[in-house]
Amino acid sequence: MAMKIRLARGGSKKRPFYRIVAADSRMPRDGRFIEKLGTYNPLLPKDSEDRVKMDLERVQHWLDQGAQPTDRIARMLEAAGVRAKAERNNPKKGTPGKKAQERAEEKAAKAAEAAEAAADAE
Repeated sequence: MAMKIRLARGGSKKRPFYRIVAADSRMPRDGRFIEKLGTYNPLLPKDSEDRVKMDLERVQHWLDQGAQPTDRIARMLEAAGVRAKAERNNPKKGTPGKKAQERAEEKAAKAAEAAEAAADAE
């Protein structure tokens, strides 16, 4: 059974509240879970103690059993000092989209034409 430590959403519309749960990866996001490990309330300020509450002992137990944390949970565990900080690589993050690249190419082509015209005029 592939175990995950992940967020299960609760709360009403536009008022998210999440439970940190250990669940089988094949179960739905808000569906059946094995154990509730904590809570996460994104509406609270970042420096609030109540924003993320976790039973770190049980989280460590599930990690030892082979459960894989999701990206968001992994970041929370890094902040809590349970996991070592992982190096993240997102090479596409800074690259512009397709339309922006096309506009940049057109702008470069116009600039090259203007430079040629200025050189021919001299």
